Amino acid sequence: MRVDLFDFELPTDNIALRPVSPRHAARMLVVPGDGDFGDVSVTDLPEQLRRGDVLVFNDTRVIPARLEGRRGEAKIGATLHKRVDLRRWQAFVKNAKRLRIGERVEFPAGVSAVAESRSDDGSFVLAFDGDEPVEVLLERAGKMPLPPYIAGKRPTDERDLIDYQTMFAEEDGAVAAPTAALHFTPDLMKSLSGAGIRTETLTLHVGAGTFLPVKADDTDDHAMHAEFGRIDAETAMRLNAVRASGGRLIAVGTTVLRLLESAADEGGDIQPFEGDTRIFITPGYTFKAIDGLMTNFHLPKSTLFMLVSALMGRERMQAAYKHAIDEGYRFYSYGDSSLLIPG
Repeated sequence: MRVDLFDFELPTDNIALRPVSPRHAARMLVVPGDGDFGDVSVTDLPEQLRRGDVLVFNDTRVIPARLEGRRGEAKIGATLHKRVDLRRWQAFVKNAKRLRIGERVEFPAGVSAVAESRSDDGSFVLAFDGDEPVEVLLERAGKMPLPPYIAGKRPTDERDLIDYQTMFAEEDGAVAAPTAALHFTPDLMKSLSGAGIRTETLTLHVGAGTFLPVKADDTDDHAMHAEFGRIDAETAMRLNAVRASGGRLIAVGTTVLRLLESAADEGGDIQPFEGDTRIFITPGYTFKAIDGLMTNFHLPKSTLFMLVSALMGRERMQAAYKHAIDEGYRFYSYGDSSLLIPG
């Protein structure tokens, strides 16, 4: 499909630079398969679901993966996006023309790395010096990797260390937050439990590739980035039991949806999964594992807007986004939410 079919105009005033407080006070647009849109709050989520439904969350934890350093007199910025092994990470490099293979970049707090190789997507493999895990080095030298549409408008600060992390974050490895879950608080979780709505977690380490623009003119020519995910056997068994008993699986975020669909067999049963997924979901895809999606509002012509268009229909989502823009919903990572329930 043509990528420009997924374009829309978004006023800059609709882009959120900070989350609302408390988190569950964000607005939520309910988009059913047909019928009117619903303008509610995230606090109304228990009333929008059914007893026996299960919300599936991503427990990945964002690491401070953005580094600013020097190679000689040249400023070099690096955003780590995927682990290779204990000492090496793939990274998108700012000012890449000033960095050659074999050269060392000096970062703050005594952290340094050598540009070991370069991938087809333009990213570098950085091999870090020393014996400590890279995550330990990042705690000393790194910054929270806010999305470019926020970082380009204001500096990262101490608030982002908390704001850009979900309450479910346990497994280090993401370089972008699974932002749909940023709206959840202990109070909301208590309300959901009281309404008979259960929860499960899985792990998908979100990569910086999620923010890469689709440069191809046709979706068939876009190379999807890889992200590591894991669903253990016990979780897969419980998720399958929910659907077998008539409950619905509601993915909280596109990361959860992509991993569940990657793990599902042709019959719709979710299998244990551990490895990379490059699944690219566009209109025409047949969903096998999920019954609904809670997600924030996404960028024009992005793979994520293509995904929600595949779930609900492109024209339906164009109408939903126009409604959201007209009604002043806040977009992107720190913005408001939507609940998509296909017919």
